[in-house]
Amino acid sequence: MELDAVLLSRLQFGFTLAFHILFPTFTIGLAGFLVMMHGAWLATGAEAYLRLYRFWLKLFALGFGMGVVSGIVLAFEFGMNFNGFSAATANVIGPLMGYEVLMAFFLEASFLPIMLFGWGRVGPRLQFFATLMVSLGTMLSAFWILAANSWMQTPSGFELRNGLFHPLDWWAVVFNPSFPYRLAHMLMASLLTGAFLIAGVSAWHLRRRLHTELAARALRLAVVSAAIFAPTQILLGDLHGLNTLRHQPVKVAAMEALWETRANVPFVVFALPDQTNATNRAALEIPRAGSLILTHSWNGRVQGLDAVAPQDRPPVAVVFFGFRVMLAIGFFLLALAWWGLALWWRGRLDAADRYHRICLFATPLGFIAVIAGWVTTESGRQPWVVQGLLRTADAATPLPVGSVASSLTLFLLAYGVLLAAFLVFAYRIARRGPEHEIPEQIRGAPRTVWRLRPQ
Repeated sequence: MELDAVLLSRLQFGFTLAFHILFPTFTIGLAGFLVMMHGAWLATGAEAYLRLYRFWLKLFALGFGMGVVSGIVLAFEFGMNFNGFSAATANVIGPLMGYEVLMAFFLEASFLPIMLFGWGRVGPRLQFFATLMVSLGTMLSAFWILAANSWMQTPSGFELRNGLFHPLDWWAVVFNPSFPYRLAHMLMASLLTGAFLIAGVSAWHLRRRLHTELAARALRLAVVSAAIFAPTQILLGDLHGLNTLRHQPVKVAAMEALWETRANVPFVVFALPDQTNATNRAALEIPRAGSLILTHSWNGRVQGLDAVAPQDRPPVAVVFFGFRVMLAIGFFLLALAWWGLALWWRGRLDAADRYHRICLFATPLGFIAVIAGWVTTESGRQPWVVQGLLRTADAATPLPVGSVASSLTLFLLAYGVLLAAFLVFAYRIARRGPEHEIPEQIRGAPRTVWRLRPQ
């Protein structure tokens, strides 16, 4: 594969996007649990929930800051590396990105200081409202970003005039055919990732015999949540796959390494896709399972990669393996969540050391699955940046190869330092654990609100 400027620009944007997506996943997932913990404290008055809330709030704030820093770069890359895309789609993508800043980022920035520094200065109701607003802001950010990206996957509500996209119906632009499925899939992925992040850190504390009461409570919450989120995510993934088959059949063909249009499609468990010869090598297949999964029929007919010219096919190996990494992790997390639920039901979750070790191993798997999913969906759209309408080669800025290679190298080094710094600080916060004592002015606050237990 020749490393031309277009490919290097794609690698640079893909790397920076993969790095950035870690932190919205982190904050969306944790924000939902912060709302649950804060609400539980107000409802019960149990100090344990408040200590857990304040502990995870520190990690949330660290991840939020990293997300802001890493996300700014992406906006500049649109202009620097893909000015053809910016010029052609500005009338559509520009407003969607602007709404993300106005509605989501400003909402988060307005209420995050109250979450972090409002203790003892504002009432508990306002503190809880701030937590809700920040959680809503993280989801609104995902809403607008995914609306823009989904429009690139399944464009609608526009017209082309002189090579420029002009919106005609904003409802159709935002709620394009793939958007609801992609939004639900991403939000659930973030919640599931957050659940296993909490489970992993809690299991680590239990194995170290530190903060055991709080860690056991957090682990139970994470396991029960994951037992609900994991099957829901698999169901949403199936619906998303059916939608993709309808609107982007070439992407699905690449995901399954299906070279010929046919019925009775097998599910390829493993293979070495050979794009040059349009075949699979060393294939391990389950007969007809592909048709059952993709069409919900044993004899279903599925469009293959032969439906388009070779130059219009995505990089099959990348899409094929990216999808299988995501799929394997999803089912592993489902099994781990239900195993934990069974242990909790039997009263053995807090002392199950083997389960704790596996939870610790599984801590980063949700993030890996999210990156694998994004690699699948973005690589599967190639060679188009706007599906069927604007090629990536035409959208890229004509830059010297050396310039893009230099900037890519600098990004790799800079982001490597940022990631290392994040991991060091996150490790220090996690190792320190929750506070041993809560200041009196904070501890006494919930007596005035939502007390469920009789006084």
